Amino acid sequence: MTDPLHTDLLELAQEAASRAGALLRDGRPADLAVAATKSSPIDVVTEMDIAAEKLITGLIAERRPDDGFLGEEGASSDGTSGIRWVIDPLDGTVNYLYGLPTWAVSIAAEQDGETVVGVVTAPMRGETFHAVLGGGAWATGAWDGERRLACRPAPPLDQALVSTGFNYVAQVRAHQAEVAQRLIPLLRDIRRGGSAAVDLCDLAAGRLDGYYERGLHAWDLAAGDLIAREAGVLTGGRPGERPSGDLAVAGTPGVFEPLQRLLEDFGAWHD
Repeated sequence: MTDPLHTDLLELAQEAASRAGALLRDGRPADLAVAATKSSPIDVVTEMDIAAEKLITGLIAERRPDDGFLGEEGASSDGTSGIRWVIDPLDGTVNYLYGLPTWAVSIAAEQDGETVVGVVTAPMRGETFHAVLGGGAWATGAWDGERRLACRPAPPLDQALVSTGFNYVAQVRAHQAEVAQRLIPLLRDIRRGGSAAVDLCDLAAGRLDGYYERGLHAWDLAAGDLIAREAGVLTGGRPGERPSGDLAVAGTPGVFEPLQRLLEDFGAWHD
């Protein structure tokens, strides 16, 4: 039976993600501009990232004033309830800036440091993914009702479709390109979608066989990682470690370990 607290957290996350997604979809100005940069001049934040985070944190704080926050655009507070919200108000900002559809709102709730709820909504695809710890992964979209998610049966590695992402720091990105160049002949193909949250949800939905990326933050991973794991995906970082900024790896059983092993051999976690 689902913990009533977790049900309440899920419903709040779904409401906040839906509202933020509608704001981003319907409120995008025609002359959308870069408001600031982060790790490099091409790692951008727009006025809409900031507005979406304010909407999410404002709604949650109104309903649950004792909770903490960790948000990409600066929301940070400890709280006293044992619940912390980990928020990426716009994952895939560069896609959004250019009018590409692969971007999402990602909201996770942690209880005493463990992710217990994850919601990712991709408004331009008309899809929302969610999971509660121990309750499976689910999605709504063009189909009727909620669909339970399950990852694909594992293919041989040379038939695996794997997604990745590239850092915005030039030196790191150049090394990532070298790793991808070595991987491509060993896989069916590589995709680069531009949103870690969407990639992890697509893996949960059986649209990918694997995913890896270096340089992610907690807000990039929290909701999508839970959704993927609840759909049967294995996730980790370097061998024996959890996903981290050094390396995040996810894959169907049978793809995860050989992919992780190759990434370790190729030094995907360092320049």
